[in-house]
Amino acid sequence: MRQHKFLFRVWTGILLVLLVFGIYVLRLYDLQIVQSREEGVDPPGTYTYRTRVKAARGEIIDRNGNVLVGNRASFNLVLINDALFNSPNYNESIRRLTNLTHELGLEITDHFPVTMDKPYTYTKNEYSNAYNSYFKSFLAARQWDADITAPQLIRRMRSLYGIPEDWTEEEIRRVLSVRYELSLRRCTNLPTYVLLEDVDAPSLAALNDLNIPGLNVETSTVREYHTDYAAHILGRTGLMDAEEYELYRQYGYSMDAYVGKDGLEKAFELQLHGTDGMRETKVAADGTILEEHYIQEPIAGNHVELSIDINLQRIAEEEMERLVRDLKENGLKGSNMGMDCEGGAVVAMQVKTGEVLVCSSYPSYSLQTYYEDYNELMEMKPAPFYNRALSATYPPGSVFKMVTTIAGIEQGRISSGTRIEDKGIYRRFEESNFFPRCMLWTTQRKTHGSINVMEALACSCNYYFYEVGWKAGIDSLDRVAAALGLGEYTGIEITENKGRRANPDTKKENYSGSDAYWYGADTVLAAIGQSENRFTPMQLCNYTCALANRGTRYRATFMNRVISSDYQSLIQENQPEVVAQLNIPDDAYYAIVEGMHMTTTWGAGTSYGLYHNYPIAVCTKSGTAQHGSGGSDHASFVIFAPKDDPQIAIAIYLEKGGQGGNLGKVAQSILDSYFSETGSVDTVPGENIIG
Repeated sequence: MRQHKFLFRVWTGILLVLLVFGIYVLRLYDLQIVQSREEGVDPPGTYTYRTRVKAARGEIIDRNGNVLVGNRASFNLVLINDALFNSPNYNESIRRLTNLTHELGLEITDHFPVTMDKPYTYTKNEYSNAYNSYFKSFLAARQWDADITAPQLIRRMRSLYGIPEDWTEEEIRRVLSVRYELSLRRCTNLPTYVLLEDVDAPSLAALNDLNIPGLNVETSTVREYHTDYAAHILGRTGLMDAEEYELYRQYGYSMDAYVGKDGLEKAFELQLHGTDGMRETKVAADGTILEEHYIQEPIAGNHVELSIDINLQRIAEEEMERLVRDLKENGLKGSNMGMDCEGGAVVAMQVKTGEVLVCSSYPSYSLQTYYEDYNELMEMKPAPFYNRALSATYPPGSVFKMVTTIAGIEQGRISSGTRIEDKGIYRRFEESNFFPRCMLWTTQRKTHGSINVMEALACSCNYYFYEVGWKAGIDSLDRVAAALGLGEYTGIEITENKGRRANPDTKKENYSGSDAYWYGADTVLAAIGQSENRFTPMQLCNYTCALANRGTRYRATFMNRVISSDYQSLIQENQPEVVAQLNIPDDAYYAIVEGMHMTTTWGAGTSYGLYHNYPIAVCTKSGTAQHGSGGSDHASFVIFAPKDDPQIAIAIYLEKGGQGGNLGKVAQSILDSYFSETGSVDTVPGENIIG
C-alpha cells in the first residue's frame, strides 16, 4: 500500500515537473518567436535595421511647364552594423573598403571631428551642434574624459578597435572614421550609416566585388539640371552646414539633409523639400535581405512653377553674349568704344503682375558642371558667379530722366509743352567752375536747340534735364524715384542689393567732411541719373513697369504657383501685390509715354534706327553712364511694349558698353519671341541696324 502511494507521488511529481517545463517551453516560444515578430525582436541569426529614405525634391519648372531642375535615380551604399561585426576580420573589411573608395576618388560620409592628418586637431566647428552632441555621447558611452585631446583620442580608439600596427597612418584614419560612424549608431538614435551617396555604376560594381558583409545598395535621387540657362537664379543644393541645421531643424530636417544653397533652390526650400520616410529591413547574418517594408513612406516635395520663360531666358543670354562678342571685336560704330565691355544683365517682367520672365547675368556658367569648373570659373574675369541682375548696382544714366520729367511736371516747374533752349554748356554753376555739358555738344559741338520735354527724352538732351532737375529740387526727385522703386527692394525672392538714390543723406553716408555737403551741382547730376544713383537691373525693370502702369508698382516675383508632387493639387498661387502707388499727373504720364515712343519715331530719337519699322509701338529710353573706373561708359536701356497696352518691360545693362542704344538689339530679339508666342505679331521683322 505504501509502495503504491509512493509511486503515485513520484509520478505525480514527474507530471507536475513536465507540466511546468511544458509551460516554460511554450512561454519561451511565445517570447522568442511570436512576440519577436510582433515587437520587432529578431530571431537568432537575423538583424533588423531602419533606414531613413530621403524624399525626392520637388521639380522647378518654367511658366510653360518645361522642367528646369528635376531628379535622377542614384545609388547609395549603406553599411549595416550587425552584419559587418558578425563577420570575421571586419577591420580588414573596412580597410579594404575605404582603400578602394580612396582609389576611386569617392568621399565617404565622415562626421568624425578630427583632422585627417597629423598633428591631429579637432574640427568640431565644421559640424552642427547636434553632431557635436553625438560626439559627446560617444565619449560618455566609453567613460572618456570630455577634454581628451585629439591625439589621445586617436590612440585610445586604435586600441579599443584593435587596429593593427602595420597599417599606414592614412589607412588607420580612414578606418577610424567608419568605426566612429558605426559606433554612433549604437549610442544615439541616428539611422543606418550611409557610407557613400550617388555612386556611379563602375564604382558601384567595383565596391560590390569586395563582398563586404553588411554593405548594401539602396536607391535614392539626386538633383539634375535640364537647362544650361538661368544658372544665377536656379541655384544649387548641398549638405546642410551647422548654421543651416539650426534653421531647418524646426521643420523636422535630418542632419544629413540636402538644402538649397542659393538661388531659387534656397528661396523655395520649404516648398521643394519633401518629408523623409523610414524603411525597416530584416537581413540574415550574411547580409541577405529577408524582408523589407516602409514604416513611414517618403512624401516628395512640391513642384514650383516659375514665372520665368526659359525660351526668352535663352534668347536673352545668347543675344547678350553675341552683342558682347561683337563689341569686343568691332567696337561701337567703327570706334574702339565698347571694346572693353565686361559684364551685364537682362531682366524682363510682366508689366501688370510683376512676374519676372527673364533674369540673366553675363557672363554665366553651367550648373551641370559647376563643381568640375569651379576653380577655373573662380579665376575668370569678369566674375561669372556674380549675379549682376540682382547684386550689382550701377549709375542708371539717362534712363533716369523719366523721374526728372515727372518731378518737374508734378511740381509745376514745367509742362509737357515747356520749351527750353539747349545751349550746349550749362552755366548755372560757372562761379563754382562747374560746367556740365550736353552730350551732343561734347561729341559734335552742336545743340538740340529749343525743345520740349518729349523731344528732350527722345534725343536724351542732358541740358534740358539739368534745368528741370534744378527747378524740381532733389527732394522731389528722390521721392518720385523711391515711389517708382529705384533704390528700394523689389521684393524678389532671391537676395538682392537695395542700391541707393542720390540725396543728401546718401552722400553723408558715403563721404565725410566737406565732400559730404550737398551742392546744387549734385542735384543737376542726379537729374540725369548720375551723382550717387546706383540701381540694380532688376530695379530698373521694376521701375519701367511702374512707368508703364502709370505709377503702380508691383512686387517682383519669380513664382507662378506651387503644385503638389503628383501635379493634382494647387498648393499656392501668386497673387500680384501692389507695393507702391505714385499718382502721376496726366500731363506727366503723357510726356513720358510720348517721349519714350518718340525715341523710335522721330529721326533724332535714340532708338529710331532699330525700332522705327517695328510692327508694335514701343516706348524706349537708352542711357550712357559715367562711372569713374576708366574705359568706355556704361550702357543702359529700358523698354515697354505695346505703347497703349503695356504687357512686357525689359531693362538691359552692360558694363563699359559704350552707349545704351546698342542694347536695343537684345531687347528686340526678346520682343520678337514674346509677341510671336502671344500671337500679337503675325510676322517678325528682320533686325535693323542703328545708323
